[in-house]
Amino acid sequence: MSNISYYTKEGLKKLREELDHLRDVERPKASQAIADARDKGDLSENAEYDAAKEAQGHLEMKIARMEETLANARLIDESQLDTSKVLVLSTVKLKNQVNGMEMKYTLVAESEADLKTGKISVTSPIGKGLLGKSVGDVAEIQVPNGTLKFDILEITRN
Repeated sequence: MSNISYYTKEGLKKLREELDHLRDVERPKASQAIADARDKGDLSENAEYDAAKEAQGHLEMKIARMEETLANARLIDESQLDTSKVLVLSTVKLKNQVNGMEMKYTLVAESEADLKTGKISVTSPIGKGLLGKSVGDVAEIQVPNGTLKFDILEITRN
């Protein structure tokens, strides 16, 4: 079963660059580490060789996962997104009904989430709770320590 995931142009570029780095830089380093360890003698008692082979195995699994992710990645066409409701790539201005605090979040794919820059995943509890809401709606969101209520004040696109 394929896991389709959606990316911005920048997110897709970052994913490709990371995969290229793993293939072009890290893979040759892993091969060289195995060759260096092999040159040190008897392979049956060579812990350095075993560690290098294990590291190579982990690297190859990571590359395979990233290749699969990239194969199932889809670029989001921002021009086709509805601006009347919260969707992926929406920037949403919220007001917490309890403390009156206002905040802005941009909903992005899970791999692009970065709370420091105000980017939250559409698969997070808050992201899921905001999806499909319109300006004026109240989003009631279940989080581990209770329920949050937000007024949707504004929805924009970058």
